[in-house]
Formats: sequence, C-alpha cells, structure tokens
Amino acid sequence: MEGSTPSSQRSGTGSSRDEVIAAQQAALQASRRREHEQATALIREAVARWREAGIEPRPLRALPIGGGRPVRTSLTGWYLKPDRTLAVDAAANFYLMRVDGGLGARLRGATPEPAEAPLVVGRGARDGETIDLAELLERRTQDPVIG
Repeated sequence: MEGSTPSSQRSGTGSSRDEVIAAQQAALQASRRREHEQATALIREAVARWREAGIEPRPLRALPIGGGRPVRTSLTGWYLKPDRTLAVDAAANFYLMRVDGGLGARLRGATPEPAEAPLVVGRGARDGETIDLAELLERRTQDPVIG
C-alpha cells in the first residue's frame, strides 16, 4: 500500500517514545530522591536543635482516615503541624499521620510508614496551604506542638 508506514518503522517510533518516557520517569525519580535527601538533612538539623533546646520526642498518635479518635502508634517524635497530620521521628523519618482507623488499629495501634520528605509541605494539596519545610521546622523550634 502506498503511503502506509512499514510496521518496523512504527515500532521504532513507539520504542523511541518509550525511551523518552522512561528517561523522564528516571529524571523525576532522581529529582524526588534529591529533594528527599535535602529535606531529610533539614529534619536531622531540626531534631538536633530540638534536643538541644530540651524539646523531647513524645509518643505519636495517628489520625484515622475516616475520622474518629487518634490511634496510638509505636512512634515517638515531634508533630510538625498543630493538626498533628505530619510528624518526624528521632531518626529524621517523615510521616503522614493518617492511618486506617479500623477496629484492628484501635485495638493494636497502627504503624504509619515513613514517607518521602518534601522541601515544600502541602505542595499539590487541595487546601492550597503550602509552606517551606525549613520554615515549618523553625516554627516548631519556636512553638512546638505539645501533647
């Protein structure tokens, strides 16, 4: 057929597109990894400042996704926001303090998994509230979330 593209050329184009997509994904992952490493360094510095200031880690509770009473966890650390939705532990792990609030979690407690720490907290969130991590950590040095 005239004007048609041989299948070998079409697959080459698809392969090239796949390579571009793979390269973009690899670049995005590398960027996220660098951001997480920078954010973790800021958190480590903040943890050291908090300890020097006598701001001791406390047992952390997680909030059920569907609402309800906070659930105990095995974590100790510091809340980053007064609403207790973000926290860090002494090893500079960053946590989103939301968990399944089912009966098992209420009885046995929950163990939130560490998340990648961002340099800008709240970026992409629906409420539109964003803050630089460095500023948030400094706020907690001046005004820790207690209790």
